[in-house]
Amino acid sequence: MDLRQLEIIRAIAETGSFTGAGARLGVSQSAISRQILLLEEELDEPVFLRVGRRVRITAAGEALLQLSHRVFRDLGDTLAAITDTEKPLIGTLHLVGGMTVSLYVFPALLREFGRIHPQADVKISAGSGERCAAMIRSGTADLGLLTLPVDEPDLVTVPAIEEELLLVTSDSHALAARKRVTSQDLKGVPFVLFEPGSNTRRVIDQFFAREGIEPRIVMETENVEIIKALVRVGLGVGIVPYQAVSREPSSGHLFITRVQGAELVRKTGWVYARTSRVPRAVDAVIQVFERVKPKLRLSPNHERAGRKIVENES
Repeated sequence: MDLRQLEIIRAIAETGSFTGAGARLGVSQSAISRQILLLEEELDEPVFLRVGRRVRITAAGEALLQLSHRVFRDLGDTLAAITDTEKPLIGTLHLVGGMTVSLYVFPALLREFGRIHPQADVKISAGSGERCAAMIRSGTADLGLLTLPVDEPDLVTVPAIEEELLLVTSDSHALAARKRVTSQDLKGVPFVLFEPGSNTRRVIDQFFAREGIEPRIVMETENVEIIKALVRVGLGVGIVPYQAVSREPSSGHLFITRVQGAELVRKTGWVYARTSRVPRAVDAVIQVFERVKPKLRLSPNHERAGRKIVENES
């Protein structure tokens, strides 16, 4: 097996045919077929199954495809390390993160990153923490900003931010008339929450357990904008990261408050594959993030007066 065969596997998988792979790599379809045949003879295992005019990758082929992602990523990192590290990055960078991160962190990060590295092509995917970690592990994503903890031996985590989770209700909800909201006020209240399994939901569930609250859940979704929309119309109350509501206008029909005496904080960190050397692209993203981090709205402590936030000071 050689690098060219791994490159051919990637091209076939991405184009869906031997002909398409040949066109992408600038060789004939027969040359592509010959290389795959040699590889299958070496492995004594089919890599692709021919189904009509299309091909379907086998389990063995999928394993080699994931290997190719890792090999070419490491090759690209090595070549980048050899070249002048002061030069702007060139190539494709794939970032992953949850819905809130994708909505409220990545835009500012990518704006600054694009200014510093205009030739880099950045791709973003939003998904659950489990899905994002799997993409990083397989090599299809380079770096993720995920809610911690992520306890995987083949992944490195670097703490990035701590953000406060706040209670949100419609501005006509009975809780909106209170100067302070306590955990006891939440008993029997309908909730619109993040889906189970996420680390953000785990923080919320731990809060419920500490306070002896058995939440009446009417809706669960990973999309924070859906949570806010349902809260606005009075379906229930929610607990969301402050970033998701910090820019809500005064006419946004949301009441935002802390739960008095409660610690509701989620930690988010960078996650990337464990290798012998931190890829230059990963380093570059983290460095740019540190430049934009002070501009992120993680807590209402320093917001201007006039926002519809109850501080719940004791």
